[in-house]
Amino acid sequence: MNKKNLTVFLTCALFSFISLGVVNADSVKIGFNVPLTGFAAADGKSALNGAKLAVEQANQAGGINGKMIELVVYDDQASPKQAVPIANKLIEKDNVKAAISGSYSGSTRAAAGVFQAAGIPYISAYAVHPDITRAGNYVFRTSFMGEVQGRAGAKLVGATLQRKRVVLITLKNDFGKSLAAGFKEAAGQFNVQVVNEYEYSIKDRQFGPIVAKVKADNPEAIYATGYFFTAGPLVSQLRAAGITAPVIGQEGYDSAQFIKIAGKASEGTIITTSLDRDSTSSETRSFIKEFEAMAGHKVDMVAASGHTAMKVLVAAMKKAGTTNPAAIRDAIAETSLVASTGTISFNSLGEVQKNVQVQVVRGGNFHYHSEIRDQTLLAPPTR
Repeated sequence: MNKKNLTVFLTCALFSFISLGVVNADSVKIGFNVPLTGFAAADGKSALNGAKLAVEQANQAGGINGKMIELVVYDDQASPKQAVPIANKLIEKDNVKAAISGSYSGSTRAAAGVFQAAGIPYISAYAVHPDITRAGNYVFRTSFMGEVQGRAGAKLVGATLQRKRVVLITLKNDFGKSLAAGFKEAAGQFNVQVVNEYEYSIKDRQFGPIVAKVKADNPEAIYATGYFFTAGPLVSQLRAAGITAPVIGQEGYDSAQFIKIAGKASEGTIITTSLDRDSTSSETRSFIKEFEAMAGHKVDMVAASGHTAMKVLVAAMKKAGTTNPAAIRDAIAETSLVASTGTISFNSLGEVQKNVQVQVVRGGNFHYHSEIRDQTLLAPPTR
């Protein structure tokens, strides 16, 4: 192997495998697939930092029953094609006892089936597609599935904001479609009329044709799914066209990067999410303070979700008192704990049920707007 190839090999090895704490034969390995390169890298970095913080906190407190935690991390680029071999590598080569997805729905869905088949517990930190937990009883989710958050959006628009005529702008992927499906499912309950729905690609940054159609529709509110890197340009262009209707986004907007990209146009944007920046909960306040000190930037939903998923898994592994995957799975299923994103417990499908936080951009930051507490509306499926 020549010097150039050796350098590339060592760099890739260092990048793809990250270990926290003291590495030894008596440590406990936890897998983590996450996008660290590509379009989702910013979210991936935040999710990883949230998980790292949880591991550091756990190791400082004695690890898992005296054993230090090793976090084994691979970059899945938010790609299903990458996620499957990574899942196999974590199971067969790294011998992880459990794993977490800090990634998007496509890669999480792909990996979930691999972990289920191997009987290794797997937690989705924030991916929203409903089929993730349907992979089987070893798969859990600590955040809302897309349809649940979409239904919360319908109640926010119709009941809280008292808006009736709504235009949907939908991102054509698992994330966008599941949110829109939930919104449309619940719209009638709150007398919300979907005037039109326009779709766009994750690669789109220029929205002129859609903006012109929305302006002609003259809606009372806009429910627009997307990530911060699509939502920033979209909201900016809507406001530049003179459209003043409130824009309702979701957890994909939940990043300081959205506010940076959209600038002043971001003011007044309302989102449904898992994290309340103004919470008085000691758990949430402590997490925000410690995360921002560690990361050097504002907290976001994916960071809180990565931290929550890791906290759940560590608590379950402590309770199990063994590295046996079946015992760990059972302990996860019995979880009940308070995290920065709310109180976490699971139904028979491995889905969490908790209140939906609503944040509004005010003064260049996300702040508390309201909270959706309708337990019937927010109930996830059980099969």
